[in-house]
Amino acid sequence: MDLLQTTLCYLEKDGAYLMLHRVKKKNDVNHDKWVGVGGKFEPGEDALACVMREVREETGLTMHAPEYRGIVDFYCEPWPAERMHLYTCTDFSGTMTECDEGCLEWVDKAAVQALPIWQGDKIFFRLLAENAPFFHLELTYAGDVLQRAVLDGRELPL
Repeated sequence: MDLLQTTLCYLEKDGAYLMLHRVKKKNDVNHDKWVGVGGKFEPGEDALACVMREVREETGLTMHAPEYRGIVDFYCEPWPAERMHLYTCTDFSGTMTECDEGCLEWVDKAAVQALPIWQGDKIFFRLLAENAPFFHLELTYAGDVLQRAVLDGRELPL
């Protein structure tokens, strides 16, 4: 099965994640959700090259030591299956710029779960908070509703 390859990164500073409130694009599956920054691979890119480029394009910031945290596979008809490469980063520089996909905002980690985020994102935020080792998470949705979550081959209760 061909998976759409994407990246997502959460920059971290002072106990907060840099979040993107997706409010600017039309026909956006993530409309009004809060997500990290990232996007689709371009031809010839690997996950690291993609996440470095996407963070720079969407935030104006340059990452120096992104940490590859896990792989998240999404399944939701009628969208193509997606493999998202998840990163976090505490070492970055530059001046933050406006993003044409939404509003960038530093959000206290303790407040993230209360935002309108995808149900499955709550699982990987918990894994990040626990400093879990590299993981593989499979999430199956019907519309906005999480139907199934499998972490490292084990089904999770919903």
